[in-house]
Amino acid sequence: MGHMLGTFRAVYLRTSTESANRSFLFAYDTGIVGGILTLKSFQKDFGYTKARSTNVNSNAVSILQAGAFFGCFFIWPVASRFGRRWSLMVASVFFEIGAILQVINSHSLAQFYVGRVVAGLGVGAATVLIPIFAAEMSPKEIRGKLGSCFQLFFAGGVCVSYWVDYAVESRVPSSTRQWQIPIGLQLVPGGLVGLCMLLIKESARWLIKRGRLEEGLESLIWVRGGEDTPEVRAEFAEIVQGVEEEIRATEGLTWKELLLPANRYRLFVAVTLQLCQQLTGNTSLAYYAPQIFAAVGAGTSTLLITGFFGIVKVVSVFCFCVFIVERIGRKGAFIGGGAAMGTCMLIIAVVVATHPPTTHITRAGIAAIAMVYLEAASYNLSWGPVAWLYIGEIFPSRIREIGVACGAGSQWLFNFMMSQITPVRTIFPSFLFFVEKLLNATYLSSNLLDKLNINLCNRSLTNSSLQHAIANIGWKTFLMFAIFNYVLISYSWWILKETSGRSLEEMESVFASAETAFDVEATRRRAREDADAKKEVLEDVREG
Repeated sequence: MGHMLGTFRAVYLRTSTESANRSFLFAYDTGIVGGILTLKSFQKDFGYTKARSTNVNSNAVSILQAGAFFGCFFIWPVASRFGRRWSLMVASVFFEIGAILQVINSHSLAQFYVGRVVAGLGVGAATVLIPIFAAEMSPKEIRGKLGSCFQLFFAGGVCVSYWVDYAVESRVPSSTRQWQIPIGLQLVPGGLVGLCMLLIKESARWLIKRGRLEEGLESLIWVRGGEDTPEVRAEFAEIVQGVEEEIRATEGLTWKELLLPANRYRLFVAVTLQLCQQLTGNTSLAYYAPQIFAAVGAGTSTLLITGFFGIVKVVSVFCFCVFIVERIGRKGAFIGGGAAMGTCMLIIAVVVATHPPTTHITRAGIAAIAMVYLEAASYNLSWGPVAWLYIGEIFPSRIREIGVACGAGSQWLFNFMMSQITPVRTIFPSFLFFVEKLLNATYLSSNLLDKLNINLCNRSLTNSSLQHAIANIGWKTFLMFAIFNYVLISYSWWILKETSGRSLEEMESVFASAETAFDVEATRRRAREDADAKKEVLEDVREG
């Protein structure tokens, strides 16, 4: 009974915080903002023309990412001093204020942008806090399943946003309410996260690190089912010794501690892992799904196909969380996902290059759409759920806030860079020129551009890199992402370490930290023996 209750509390802890704030909200916002800013009602209320819509769209996306970047770093000292629960409440308040500023019809783009920045601070703070909180409170046996819930709710948020955009555009008359409904819906889960924090306990590891051992033990007993068992005592002893070893090895948190070989390596992994996640191409798929489906031959059914695209992602990540994550390990998921995504992207590139899209759905178009669906499923069975789980579990408790903040901050920074780079002038033409020469595909690409009726000279520039790439470069965009995904296989094999089934304290041994590693099994054994001895004494007292 205690084990089942502990599992329920761990699941509740993860889903209540994860779904309500970080993953669902960011994903929902990612999905709706593009649709909202194209509504005539929004353009009328805020007084800008269709010619300015591209810049407004780009600004609305990028300033939230900028706010999230800074939110990652302002929250870590707060979380270190005041704990995870109160910091998540602060993040929730920031997001709610930002959402209110956006939903008010002020007729001012400046206020709308301010709301985006404030909401971004809350979202960025949550991207640091939630992987820390969940990793610290989840049992190691199911930490992978609970950590993967992020991607489940992310996919759910994107899916809901697609259908909400479709509903308000097709069912709600063109008015202020048409764009206020999608934005206002964010207030519900954003408020829930603050309320959920009132019902759960503070992180046991944070309490122990602050020297509040009795409260830490109470928190650990609560999240493990409410029973003071030898197993809980053993885990508690393991956490305490892990913290003591870190304190012994490094007296006082300094920047020099971050440069210890094992910690330096973990920081490198956290940052590069987020870059690699961007290079899979799936964040771009989330932002510009309708344009992508049009580019591969969806004809006039792009919105409907995009809606089912969201459902495919939800189903695939649900299957991963329930059936796969704890069976194949972290490295297996990364390597298999890179291979599957690279193959799907390569097939899409070949299909689009040999069968250019038309205004109606063809067999080739159906094949390309199926590959896009399969590629998204592959991402949600690997890199999507595992990347965030991984950075939340690799850092020791003393630098966990800073380490995860660096990883989360780099994710927002790379997101921002991808949305602001203009490929016609920078990286895309040079990279794709190399690919074109390599494949000797100059004639094919020129012929394809002619068939797509794309005039590169007269096409207006925007700040959206993928939009440029899809419109102007066509099939080579997918080829580029295929190459990136194949490179990720080598990265996963040589750089990443297996963490599945290991406690957070065992990560010191996994990453060969000579300064803070200790014999975890011996610590557990001594704790169990002490707990059993105390239990025998109590039984003797009762019998006597």
